[in-house]
Amino acid sequence: MTPVFFDTHAHLDDPVFAPDLPQVIGRAGAAGITRIISIGTDWESSASAVALTEKYPGVFAAVGWHPEQAMAAPEDVRDALRALARGPKVVAIGETGLDYYRLPTAEVAKPGEVEGIKRKQAALFRQQLDVAAELGLNCVIHERAAFEDTVAIMQEYVGRVRGVFHCFVGDPAAMRRVLALGSLVSFTGIATFKNAPTVRETLAAVPAGRFMLETDCPYLAPVPYRGKRCEPAHVVDIAAAAAQVRGCAVADLSAETCATAEAFFPKLTGS
Repeated sequence: MTPVFFDTHAHLDDPVFAPDLPQVIGRAGAAGITRIISIGTDWESSASAVALTEKYPGVFAAVGWHPEQAMAAPEDVRDALRALARGPKVVAIGETGLDYYRLPTAEVAKPGEVEGIKRKQAALFRQQLDVAAELGLNCVIHERAAFEDTVAIMQEYVGRVRGVFHCFVGDPAAMRRVLALGSLVSFTGIATFKNAPTVRETLAAVPAGRFMLETDCPYLAPVPYRGKRCEPAHVVDIAAAAAQVRGCAVADLSAETCATAEAFFPKLTGS
C-alpha cells in the first residue's frame, strides 16, 4: 500500500504549471499525495488558489499577501482577506510574514526607505494575523533574514494564532523558539541537499507532531530532481529523506505528518 502524504505548501497557480496542471495533480495522486494546499501570495494568486479548490477535490487553499509584495498591497487588506478566507476549502491565512533578504542596500536606499518597507511588511503581517485570529484559522509564515522580528510579532498573538514556519532552514535552537510560540515548522526538498546539514540536524531534533512536509513547488525540487521544476509528487522523495534522517519507517512518518497537518489545518479533513 502506498503511504499517504500531504503537500502542505505548493504554488499551483504558478504559470509554469499552466500547460499541464491536471497531469501534475494526477501524478501527485498516483504518488499517494492526497492533499495539496495551494498558497496565495497576493489577491490574484489567492483567488486562483480558491478557484483551484473548486476544480480539484484534493486541493485546498491558503489566502494571503506575501511580504515581498508588501509595497504593492493596499493599506488595509483585512476586509478583502476576510471575504476570501471564508471559502469552505480555505484552510489558513498566508503566506504572510517578513522578508528582509532583498531590502535595498545602504548604497542605493533612499533615506528612510528600508524602515518604510519593514513597517509596511509588519503592518501587513499583523493585519493578516488579526483576520486569522478572528476567523479561527492558523497562518502560513514566510520568514527570510527576519527571524527575530517575525518571532516578536508572533509572540503578540500567542494563544490566538499558531503559525507554520514554512521552508524552515533554522538550527535546532531556532526551531525550539518557534515551537515555544505554539507554532510548527515545515521542511522542503532542501532537506535532501548536500549543503544543508543544519536542516537535517533540525529535522532529526524536532519532536513528533510538531512538523510537516511540503514542496514549495515549483521551487526547491529535492534530489534527484534538483534544478528541475518541483511538483507535489516530490513529497515522496522528501519523505524518504526525512524518514532516513529521523530513523523511522516511511509509513510511520506518513501517519505522523498527516495527523499533524489535519490538526493544524482542520478543514483538510473535508472533501
